[in-house]
Amino acid sequence: MTSENNSAFKYNPEANYDEATMVQQREIEKTTEDQPLIGDLEDLAVLLKEFANDEVYVAKIKHLQKKYGHFRRTRGDGNCFYRAFGFAYMEQLLQDQEELDRFRSVVEKCKAEMISLGFPQFTIDDFHDVFMEVLDKVGSGCGVEGLLETFNDKGFSDYLVVYLRLLVSGHLQKEADFYANFVEGGRTVKEFCQQEVEPMGRESDHIHISTLTTTTGVPVRIEYMDRSTGGTAVTDSQQLSVNHHDFPDDSSPKICLIYRPGHYDILYI
Repeated sequence: MTSENNSAFKYNPEANYDEATMVQQREIEKTTEDQPLIGDLEDLAVLLKEFANDEVYVAKIKHLQKKYGHFRRTRGDGNCFYRAFGFAYMEQLLQDQEELDRFRSVVEKCKAEMISLGFPQFTIDDFHDVFMEVLDKVGSGCGVEGLLETFNDKGFSDYLVVYLRLLVSGHLQKEADFYANFVEGGRTVKEFCQQEVEPMGRESDHIHISTLTTTTGVPVRIEYMDRSTGGTAVTDSQQLSVNHHDFPDDSSPKICLIYRPGHYDILYI
């Protein structure tokens, strides 16, 4: 799986992104442009074949199979966490009108907060309108195939990613006094957002995931699959397990993602 690329454009809150906001991302995707942004549902057994020569991964995939049966790939373009989160959650919203109504209210509130923080309204309105248009499609019963079509259409999909990034940036800046304790390198929270959150193609880690789940109220479980053995013999597949973390802590996750270094895909029980 292709790792996420850290080369990315820098989000300019004064710019009009109607025409040019995704130009740099297309450069990132040259090596992965043949891969769908969101793939079809696949059996986890497919991964066993792909990693047949990697004893650690084989053991850990077998551990995952005790709980999960399928997965969806996301393109390794640097935005896979946001795209995986957005698709997996909206897929559930297709069957949950009450949750959809709650989420719409949250998004409207976040928009107002971002504008109050000084985000330019013409930029926020543009991305917000597209995001709400897709939620309207979900509410009208577009179905999984319709949602796949939307998320594989760059005219919609990248706008959704940008807006999710803006939701994270807005929450971090709203709670800047708290999050300043977690920003390294002598940067302000705003500088961190401009460098590590808002630009397309920037890899997501703990702070991004924690912030998005908190601000949206959508708990997520991340299954971390790497080649570490923790001192366990590789041949002892009964003990070689995959560690997970729930965001927020002690929550009941609505969606599950699998993380391999530099990349997120969607998991299904």
